Amino acid sequence: MKKAILFLCLCCLVGVTYAQEPFRVMFYNVENLFDCQHDTLKNDYEFLPDAPKGWTPARYNDKLAKIAKVIIATGVQEVPDLVGLCEVENDRCLTDLTEHSPLREAGYRYVMTDSPDERGIDVALLYQRGSFKLLDKNCIPIPYKEIDRRPTRDILHVIGQVASGDTLDVFVCHMPSRAGGEEVSEPYRLFTAQILNIAADSIMNVRQHPNVLIMGDFNDYPTNNSIAKVLGAVAPKGEIQAKKLYNLMDGRKEGTYRYRGEWGVLDQLIVSGFLLQGHDGMRTSYDKAQILRHPFLLEEDEKYGGDIPMRTYWGKKYHGGYSDHLPVCVDFEIGRE
Repeated sequence: MKKAILFLCLCCLVGVTYAQEPFRVMFYNVENLFDCQHDTLKNDYEFLPDAPKGWTPARYNDKLAKIAKVIIATGVQEVPDLVGLCEVENDRCLTDLTEHSPLREAGYRYVMTDSPDERGIDVALLYQRGSFKLLDKNCIPIPYKEIDRRPTRDILHVIGQVASGDTLDVFVCHMPSRAGGEEVSEPYRLFTAQILNIAADSIMNVRQHPNVLIMGDFNDYPTNNSIAKVLGAVAPKGEIQAKKLYNLMDGRKEGTYRYRGEWGVLDQLIVSGFLLQGHDGMRTSYDKAQILRHPFLLEEDEKYGGDIPMRTYWGKKYHGGYSDHLPVCVDFEIGRE
């Protein structure tokens, strides 16, 4: 009788173990995914077939195939459950990526912004319907006229339900660039980060289980003010607070972008503390985030030594690579409902 009870207890323990499902999230700045047609009122002329860059349908389709390759290679047994993208021109590009590239068999659906960015680039989220039930999406505009700046990308806020029944709030962003220099451009990133912080903070105060994930190209490093001070997102250490943000990229030795021979982390994965507290519904940890250094994404840096991302263009010269950024990803464990 005692042996039977012990066996049942062991079965229950095994059942709890196997009730956890993997859930992988990836973010990738794909470096100017433009189609070959002009979008009205957008400054996309450099990515047309008759422009100096010579952006042809063949090169466009090759880039789609390369992005698909990166996403597929980032999966373990299956493709990532969520993929955040930035520097995507329009809906046509995402349709071609999800339906007419090697990624078509993955069955992704997507949502994206339609921002006032002058070049026409936006952010997007691909999702697997089997592991992420889309509940709602919201595009958060940046009131650039208030600080006399050029228009930038909206922040994408996507709300979904995971297998445990928990709600996951995902923010995808592409912060204003460093054009004109870090010091001159920083106020715009601080302003945009404040808007993101208000949105994330409101979610964390409303949700009983605040599962918040922020991913994007911040055009700032983890120690810069937009991240470390405005968002207050640093590496998780000591006591974790459920309604505080933590940056899973802070403290990484490797980088996602190389500038003049120096690697730095411009692409961030930030989560609410609730996700780091070990809850059964959904959880992750600092060591489950990583910068993806697939060998095919890198080449020798002939000027400074070491390696560098193999990009699509060097200035106006076609190089035929993948992107000037490396992707990042983080793994979660999801409890079954």
